[in-house]
Amino acid sequence: MSIDWSLILTALGLALVFEGLPYFLWSERMPEVLLRLAAMRPGSRRLLGLTSIVAGLVVIWLVRA
Repeated sequence: MSIDWSLILTALGLALVFEGLPYFLWSERMPEVLLRLAAMRPGSRRLLGLTSIVAGLVVIWLVRA
C-alpha cells in the first residue's frame, strides 16, 4: 500500500484553513466562545468532539463512496 502524501498534506492544509476561519471571520466573538468551551464539563466537550469526528467521517464516506 502506497501512501499518497499529496492527499495527506492537502487534507492537513484544508483542516488548518477550517480551523483558522472562525478566528478570522469572528475574531471579536472568539474569546467568548473559548470561555464557554472552557466552562463546559469534560464529558460535554468529549461529546462535541465525538460528534465532530462522526460528522467528518460521514462526509468522507459520502464523498468517497
